[in-house]
Amino acid sequence: MKRTGKRNFTPELRLESAQLVVDQGDSVIEATTVMNVGKSTMDKWVRQLKEERKGIATKVTPIQQSMSRRGNCWDNAPMERFFRSLKTEWVPEIGCLNLD
Repeated sequence: MKRTGKRNFTPELRLESAQLVVDQGDSVIEATTVMNVGKSTMDKWVRQLKEERKGIATKVTPIQQSMSRRGNCWDNAPMERFFRSLKTEWVPEIGCLNLD
């Protein structure tokens, strides 16, 4: 039997899975079937989400991302603004002229 190794789950998947149990009231067994993860894994995510909502810090990677992490809309704002103005103001609507 070939072993594929440890599966990695994104924080978004972990949060969505735990919210099925905590917020929507599904059972852990139903959530494990829907999300295709093991029962002990789902139990851990649910416990971690409940602790985070109570304000208890966990030692593992947090499920809920903070807004100061990479991907915050302000991180890329200068470049987004530059390319927006480049597309709308600096390039003519007919396109660039060919020098040939």
